Amino acid sequence: MDAIAMMESKMTSESVRKSRMMAEQEILTIRLSQLREKLGKKQNDFPTFSQTSISRLENRKDIRISTLIEYLNDMEMGLEIKTYPKNKQYTISEEVLLKV
Repeated sequence: MDAIAMMESKMTSESVRKSRMMAEQEILTIRLSQLREKLGKKQNDFPTFSQTSISRLENRKDIRISTLIEYLNDMEMGLEIKTYPKNKQYTISEEVLLKV
């Protein structure tokens, strides 16, 4: 058993859910700044945002989709959102891809 599984086995299902959600939010902020850096952009290279705004955006735990789209547009990048049923009772069983 790996360390994460061992820790999760001692937590309530709600605590596991919240912890995973927080981890995913942290990963998103890291990936946003990594993407910007891979494209060779600095925080002050964005026409729509100030350097301070980019710094705040890349460190936020909750980003509006409209703000994320604007940020990505400034990098000439697109966004895809994949939806999928969590509940097996739904009649829709396939993923749906939304392009923004």
